[in-house]
Amino acid sequence: MLVLYLRRWATRKRNQLKNNIDAKVIVGFFHPYCNAGGGGERVLWCAIRAIQEVYPGAHCVVYSGDCDAKPQDILRKVKQRFNINLKRDVEFKFLRKRQLVEASSYPFFTLLGQSLGSILLGWEALRLCVPDIYIDSMGYAFTLPLFRYIGCCSIGCYVHYPTISVDMLSVVSSRRPGFNNASFISNSKLLSSIKILYYYIFALLYGLVGSSAHVIMVNSSWTKNHILALWKKPLSTSVVYPPCDTKTFQQFPITEFPEVNDKQQLTIVSIAQFRPEKDHPLQIRSFHRFLQALSQEEKKRYGLILIGSCRNDEDLARVNKLKVLCDELKIVDYVKFELNVSFEKLQERLSNATIGLHTMWNEHFGIGVVECMAAGAVTLAHNSGGPKMDIVKDWQGQPTGLLAENEEQYATAMKEIFEMSTKERMDLRLRARESAAARFSEDVFNTSFIRAVQPLFHK
Repeated sequence: MLVLYLRRWATRKRNQLKNNIDAKVIVGFFHPYCNAGGGGERVLWCAIRAIQEVYPGAHCVVYSGDCDAKPQDILRKVKQRFNINLKRDVEFKFLRKRQLVEASSYPFFTLLGQSLGSILLGWEALRLCVPDIYIDSMGYAFTLPLFRYIGCCSIGCYVHYPTISVDMLSVVSSRRPGFNNASFISNSKLLSSIKILYYYIFALLYGLVGSSAHVIMVNSSWTKNHILALWKKPLSTSVVYPPCDTKTFQQFPITEFPEVNDKQQLTIVSIAQFRPEKDHPLQIRSFHRFLQALSQEEKKRYGLILIGSCRNDEDLARVNKLKVLCDELKIVDYVKFELNVSFEKLQERLSNATIGLHTMWNEHFGIGVVECMAAGAVTLAHNSGGPKMDIVKDWQGQPTGLLAENEEQYATAMKEIFEMSTKERMDLRLRARESAAARFSEDVFNTSFIRAVQPLFHK
């Protein structure tokens, strides 16, 4: 009875709203961190723009937890960071309880806590606006049944990475420490066994809630494999590569690198939010190892630039720890940190970069990797996940970049890139740019995204 009452309530609320705004269809995007400025946010804003272009009668609503930001400031940042102009205004519904999905709120059983918290946050969103179409664009799968069975919505989702995966289970099973497996757990057989059981139960729940989606979009082959294993809906699942602004980055001419005996600065640029899984320490240690083989005079020619957005005080604290690491390794003079830079500054850095660096293990996709390729930097990425399976792949039978897994391999690859002949390097860069433009442009995303969500508009 309660469910029937809530469904009637949701239907009345939706109809009232549609009459007030004179919209044919309301499309709600659940993205509590829409102002973060990362790759997931580029997907959000490109998706909204694509819907506005194809469905002029659609009214787009964004459920945002950025209560400290004004709508005009959020959209200004979208233009500044991503060079995206929307066709029409969007409506923001601000969520006051975003802390319910903060990892810091759950020191133990974090995945379960965040997922249950997302249900409560989803209920807050549903009370503010009941859409016709609900799209979770940030990975909160536990909100999907709420909007489908209470809100009577058509359900779509864009999965950047699975909340849990077989790889996570293997890390705990093998008792390897990591950012999501504390050392005190990996060192204990009992605690590891408990965590494995917890993960298996959570994976079962994750599969149940995910199966309530009508349309499932995933950002890479790696993500698709895991989602199919957990959600088991192959006919509803499709790969929609995230939009990469390859066109803008292609505007910069690819010039030849200076030869080794020249005095020009050679830079290694990393683009990644300052989150633990991005493994910035590996970048710094690899660069340190590379520098160790050089004379003091030779070291002056090389620099590492870490570019990324900081979402909160925790991210800023990580940056400070990275600076301490640089100090301990005595490479402070060779490393720069550039936080929350403008799109123009990002373009400038990449257009002048020698190497585009990426170190995240099992990165779900890797928009930053594509941007490096499109800008003409030689890509050096982690030998796993999206970069390995989808991005840094041969093009016309020839390589488009290099892959590595550990500190030694990264340092060796840096040395190999800098010692390439001008022609070898130029051929590699041109292939990488051509490959990125053909497979990962915004136009390709728009076509794939609209094709995937079309069934939601005809339910």
